[in-house]
Amino acid sequence: MLHSENPTEMISETLPENTVPENISTSDPSRRWIMLGLGLTMVVLLVILFIYNIDVVVKSVQDGVFTGDFLIYILVGFLAQTIDGALGMAYGISSTTFLMSVGVNPAAASASVHIAEVFTAGASGLSHLKFKNVNKKLFRNLLIPGVIGAILGAYILTSIDGKVIKPFISGYLLIMGGVIISKALKKKTPKKKTKNIVPLAAVGGFVDAIGGGGWGPVVASTLIGNGRDAKYTIGSVNLAEFFIALAGAGTFTVMMGVNNFIITLGLLLGGVAAAPFAAYICTKIKPKTLMIMVGILIILLSIRTLLNVFK
Repeated sequence: MLHSENPTEMISETLPENTVPENISTSDPSRRWIMLGLGLTMVVLLVILFIYNIDVVVKSVQDGVFTGDFLIYILVGFLAQTIDGALGMAYGISSTTFLMSVGVNPAAASASVHIAEVFTAGASGLSHLKFKNVNKKLFRNLLIPGVIGAILGAYILTSIDGKVIKPFISGYLLIMGGVIISKALKKKTPKKKTKNIVPLAAVGGFVDAIGGGGWGPVVASTLIGNGRDAKYTIGSVNLAEFFIALAGAGTFTVMMGVNNFIITLGLLLGGVAAAPFAAYICTKIKPKTLMIMVGILIILLSIRTLLNVFK
C-alpha cells in the first residue's frame, strides 16, 4: 500500500485501511473543478461531434441502422469499458478485438475506438473521482508528458506503420504482467518509489497513439509493478487517460477526419453506461485480487498480440 508524509501533495506509498487521502476528499475544490471541467468538455465535444456528423446521423436513422448492429456496438463499448475501468487498461485493445470479431474491418474499428475513447475515458475518470480513487499528485505527474507523447505518436502514425513497435511493447508488457502477479502473491509487496513518472507517462501516451492502445498497460502496470496501490493507481491513470485520449483523437481528427460515426456512437454510449459500474467494482475488489487480474489480462493480451504478429 502507499503512504505519504503530505498526502495532499506527495504520491502515497502506504495507506491505512479504509483511509482516503486528503487530495481526493469530497470537500477538495480542485476535485470539484476537475469534475466540472471534464463534464463540460465532454458535453461540448459531443455536441461538436454530432453537428459535424449530422448528415450521417439523419441518413442512419432513415436507413434503420440503429438496430441489431448498433446494439452490438453498444455491447462492445460496455464490455471494453468495464474491463478498462475496473482494471485500468485495455479499452482500445479490447474494443478493437471485439469489433473485429463481429465483422468490423480493422481500419473502421481503430478510427472509431480512438474517438469514442475520449468520452469513455472522461466518464471513467469522473466515476473514479466520485469513488475517491484518484491521487492528485500522481495525476498531475502523468498529465502533461502523457499528452505530449500522445500528440507525437498520433502525428508519427500518419506516416509510419505503428505495427513495427507492437512486438517490443508486447514483450515488455508480458514481463510486467508476470511481475505484477508475483508481487500480488507475496505476503508483503516490496515498496519501490517510481522516480521516472514523467518519461513513463510520455512513453505511455506515445505507445497508446502509435500502437492503438497501451496507456493503461504501460503506465498502470509499471506503477503497480513497483508496489503502488492498485486502486489509486488505476483511478489516477484512468482520469489522465481522458486528456491523453483527447490529445491523440484530436490529432487523428485533424490529420485524417472522422469516419464510421455509428460505430463510434455505439462504443460511446456503451462505454459511458459502463463507467460507473467499472469504477464501483474497483472499490470493492481487494488490491491483491485486482493485481492478479491486471497481471493475467496483460499477459493474455500480450500473448495474443505476439501471436498475431508472428503468424
